[in-house]
Amino acid sequence: MTMIRRRALAGLGAAALAAPFGAPRHAAAAAWPAERPILVVVPFPPGGGVDQMARVILPYVQKHLPGATFVVENRPGAGSQIGMEFAFTARPDGYTLGAVTSPALMTIPFERPVRYRVEDFVYVANVVDDPGGLWVAKGSPVRDMEDLLERARKDPGGLSFGTTGIGSDDHLVMLEIEEAVPGIRFSHVPFNGAAPLQTAVLGGHLDVGCFNVSEGAPGYRDGRFRCLGQAGAQRDPALPEVPTFTELGVKVVAGAQRGIVAPPGIPEEVRTRLNAAFAAALADPEFLADAKRLQLPAKAMIGDEYRQAVLGLDARLKEMWARKPWRDQ
Repeated sequence: MTMIRRRALAGLGAAALAAPFGAPRHAAAAAWPAERPILVVVPFPPGGGVDQMARVILPYVQKHLPGATFVVENRPGAGSQIGMEFAFTARPDGYTLGAVTSPALMTIPFERPVRYRVEDFVYVANVVDDPGGLWVAKGSPVRDMEDLLERARKDPGGLSFGTTGIGSDDHLVMLEIEEAVPGIRFSHVPFNGAAPLQTAVLGGHLDVGCFNVSEGAPGYRDGRFRCLGQAGAQRDPALPEVPTFTELGVKVVAGAQRGIVAPPGIPEEVRTRLNAAFAAALADPEFLADAKRLQLPAKAMIGDEYRQAVLGLDARLKEMWARKPWRDQ
């Protein structure tokens, strides 16, 4: 599959996406998907976990959706709000999908007005369930998790803690660690995606960075990063020697779900075909082998199962926000 990047999309946009807004929806649905490419909007810069998820799964979806082709467009900004609003407000004809991550999908509306409603997205498929991890550069003076927490106790707010944005799963990991370990506090430094965050960690501009296991594993394998611990319920097969936070005495289990959504109101036949294609792709032995090779923690949830998982987490986060809003933390 040819994954057309931003430069190509600049010329493609008018032709590939320009069905008239007044055209009958049933006519567009009948022609879908061979009439034009399906645009998948990634609301983060290239190179992060959501971008990787989309580019790994889509060739297999295309395999199981005869006649379809996909293009990926990165629309970063405002902690993913810009891209998610674009996907939500797109014409609901099956030609525009969004690649999203929770909890960011749910937390941004707590903090500011947005042009989407979490409960109104059409939830197509969850692809990845990726625990958070704490990462330092190879030469960092921070030796391990115990050393990090001791430094944070001695100098509350003195250690810089980078995340992929306010309200991101990484930010919530930081807040949950602060709640779980009395007397510690970090200085939060939000970034617009995992790639610039990793660059800052490697450059020594941060004391510690929080990003997901799949995002840090390549740098861990080649020796650029050390992982102090990870927030999965058990050790990750990609990093079997890295302990969980729970093992280290910090009772925090957290991470990111990454999946595909569609605008509200897409035709039922389109939804059904998308669900079936993603279900087949996520069960495809070639995809599973590819995910294992890339150390991508795949977890399939299709349609309503995915929706219920998101809404369940949304309710828990609303309770957390009511106890202690994290807007300025």
